[in-house]
Amino acid sequence: MAIKIEKKIVGYTLKKPRAEVPEKPPEKETMHEHVARPDELRGYTYKIKTPLSDHAMYITINNIVLNVETEHEQEFPFEIFINSKNMEQFQWILALTRVISAVFRKGGDSVFLAEELKQVFDPQGGYFKKGGRFMPSLVAEIGEVLETHMTKIGLIKKEELSTVHKELIAEKRILLEGAANSEKVDPGGFPPGAQLCKKCNVTAMVLMDGCMTCLSCGDSKCG
Repeated sequence: MAIKIEKKIVGYTLKKPRAEVPEKPPEKETMHEHVARPDELRGYTYKIKTPLSDHAMYITINNIVLNVETEHEQEFPFEIFINSKNMEQFQWILALTRVISAVFRKGGDSVFLAEELKQVFDPQGGYFKKGGRFMPSLVAEIGEVLETHMTKIGLIKKEELSTVHKELIAEKRILLEGAANSEKVDPGGFPPGAQLCKKCNVTAMVLMDGCMTCLSCGDSKCG
């Protein structure tokens, strides 16, 4: 029913206040191929020395920081460079760095790169690093550097062994070393006769309670 107002309107009030529209939080920026390269990037350089060459190899990974000064601030690898005085492997190393850098800039999950590179085996045989750790190939060591870097910036979360698991490994290790105290222990400090662990590449896989278990990373054939 329409109501005709005969008098002049001199003011008005709202019986029900308008609901305030909540402020939309800023969208979380992720890495993608259209992210422009800043003039300055934060970089980390890693040195690796292998018995395959007289010269060391230097791996530099530059990061880009997204969502600066927000709760989502995160570093992402943007590009990689590998430098060495040894020019024999220059061609494939250059190709590898370009492919890895392209994957970084494409966006998405680039963590898989580290695991894929670590699974590359040299048909001519790998080599042992200081401390007795076996490295299946030079490419695998580059993959390990990638894993170390991604762990440092928080893209890879290391799975910690439970306290019970650590105590069990320490107990079994003492028993095995005590039983073989008359034999020479290998440079890595693991019992004689230990086998190579395919997960961490350390010669620390021993038989524990009828199951092959690594004394270094805790990997077990029985799950």
